[in-house]
Amino acid sequence: MSEVSIVEGGAEDGAPVPDSDENRRQVLYWRLLARLFDPEEQASLESASVAVVEDIGLPVALLDPATSVDSVVQRHPELAGEFDGLMTPEPDADGGRDRAAEVRRGALASKVLLNVFSTGSGTVTAEQLARWQSDAGWLERALGCRPGELRGGRAGAGGGVGPTGTGVGTPAPDLSRLIPEIGPELGSIEAGLVRRMHLREVLADPALASRLTPSMSLIEQLLRDKNNLSGVALANAKALIRRYVDEVTEVLRTQVEKATVGELDRSVPPKRVFRNLDLDRTIWKNLTNWDPEEERLYVDRLYYRHTSRKTTPQRLIVVVDQSGSMVDSMVNCTILASIFAGLPKVDVHLIAYDTQALDLTPWAHDPFETLLRTQLGGGTDGTVAMALAQPKIAEPRNTVVVWISDFYEWRTDELFESMAAIHRSGAKFIPVGSVTSSGRGSVNPWFREKFKDLGTPVISGHIKKLVHELKTFLT
Repeated sequence: MSEVSIVEGGAEDGAPVPDSDENRRQVLYWRLLARLFDPEEQASLESASVAVVEDIGLPVALLDPATSVDSVVQRHPELAGEFDGLMTPEPDADGGRDRAAEVRRGALASKVLLNVFSTGSGTVTAEQLARWQSDAGWLERALGCRPGELRGGRAGAGGGVGPTGTGVGTPAPDLSRLIPEIGPELGSIEAGLVRRMHLREVLADPALASRLTPSMSLIEQLLRDKNNLSGVALANAKALIRRYVDEVTEVLRTQVEKATVGELDRSVPPKRVFRNLDLDRTIWKNLTNWDPEEERLYVDRLYYRHTSRKTTPQRLIVVVDQSGSMVDSMVNCTILASIFAGLPKVDVHLIAYDTQALDLTPWAHDPFETLLRTQLGGGTDGTVAMALAQPKIAEPRNTVVVWISDFYEWRTDELFESMAAIHRSGAKFIPVGSVTSSGRGSVNPWFREKFKDLGTPVISGHIKKLVHELKTFLT
């Protein structure tokens, strides 16, 4: 502990000297910052950090950037639970601080932050990407989320997030307030790693391809490059896309099915099956048949709950900007459209556009086939999509038009006027700026203000917002 002792003895005479736990925590955080901004080791910080970690009974492997969190936990399974909610600590009941516990949390937090935000340079292998994805999952757990939850949308630009709470007298890092920002940053880092892979070579090797974990960043790259793939590489790419689509579909279907659909239709007799049996009502209605001598209730009629619901045939028209800036929304909304296409009495139409428009309605029920037919990139001209969408509005009162775009158009007035006309016709018009799981995107401020004045503000953020709006209209 000689290095730590040097730091402790650095205060001038008469100045307050930090206690040993505060000092240990500072050593760990300064070492973390040094490694994040400079790949070269700082010998004094490294040796001091080793001394701290050993002193508090943690494995030195926590300080090795080449060791994944999975590897540490496999060797020391007792640490697994400590990562859950690590960066969203509950305050002590007495309002005090357990400084020793803060040092321990600081060591664990430094490990996961360094592994996730220090990605080096050069070519990335499939194994390195898989390891990073696993470490990112541990960071999400540390933030109180499920692995993959923050990276679901994969929106955002580059950058990184450093640790907070490095000043003397502050607690171990609590990054919970940064969760809305961390998700897009993780997505950006992951996208950078995917771009640094020799993806075509990886896909051509079934053994390497099997190590890939599908994510939005990876799916985006596969969709962009699908026309350049063939044979084994194309088959592996399709398998990854299918796997990701199935996983996201399951999550979104659960969100859609959580809410009831329509009012109860009491004109339809209840289905006489056990799961619909209204036990409370059955007992209440048969109380006159109670036999006090035998202490038995004789039931001469069973009552069942109504489950049939009134529904009106509805038409859902989804228009998606497939330009490069809207990839995550394209994937999410394609999947969401397929889920609503499976609901009774919902007629779904799907249109994708850039400078040309493509009617994908025949494949709306199958998001996998739909995505394979998209062509990401290019410019944006919403008027070509409007030409396909307007003729589909047969009964405005029973139609909802969802338009997903960043609305950076070059024929702004013409497009907005046609959108306003849809709104005035009685159809439900829902402009959507982004629908991701972490929700960060840029929307043309001119359109944003125009939609606000029209009374149809832009939805932007978590896809649950769009799910809620659609269920409100379609139920």
